[in-house]
Amino acid sequence: MTPTQIYYENLANTTMKNLKKRHFECHYCKTAKEATELAITLVSSGSTVSFGGSMTLAESGMADRLKELDDITLLDRSKANSPEEIAEIYHKSLNSDYYFMSSNAITSDGELVNVDGTGNRVAALIYGPKNVIILAGMNKVAPSLEEAVSRVRNVASPINANRLNRQTPCAATGLCSDCLSPDCICSHTVITRRSAPADRIKVILIGESLGY
Repeated sequence: MTPTQIYYENLANTTMKNLKKRHFECHYCKTAKEATELAITLVSSGSTVSFGGSMTLAESGMADRLKELDDITLLDRSKANSPEEIAEIYHKSLNSDYYFMSSNAITSDGELVNVDGTGNRVAALIYGPKNVIILAGMNKVAPSLEEAVSRVRNVASPINANRLNRQTPCAATGLCSDCLSPDCICSHTVITRRSAPADRIKVILIGESLGY
């Protein structure tokens, strides 16, 4: 293994130990391909499945893999033809059997940190879907809660603002200004310190750099 792979695996072991203490189900996969195949085995045939906006799900191939499955009902907002249809899918997703997403950051102490614009993604994380499956590259793991929040505000959010063509201060400077811009994508900050019920939230850490 390369030094980076060894580092990721060691850090994953530490992080998973702490995730388990907080009642998260957790797994480690060396590659995105392994992670997507593992995730599929966690989904029961006949289930209703949805997913939140995520570059990790796109880069890992997870979103495409879900679209290939013919034994599930997939709630896919990319198929919507209007804002009203998107909103309907958001609401239906809260009653899904499985909800896929990534996490903006994860602390090595086992906490999830997410910042959301509309709130549909963090709403599903908190309550509704029977199971939440999170895929996250090891680049998302931070050594403390403070550093995790800083990572989201000063790395993930500026890059996502640029990706979405938002006219925010962070898109221009690369640093959070704690703005109230109409284009702001940071409406809700959610720290998930434990999974309740136990094992409802399943975290698959991936030994690669994925997403922002």
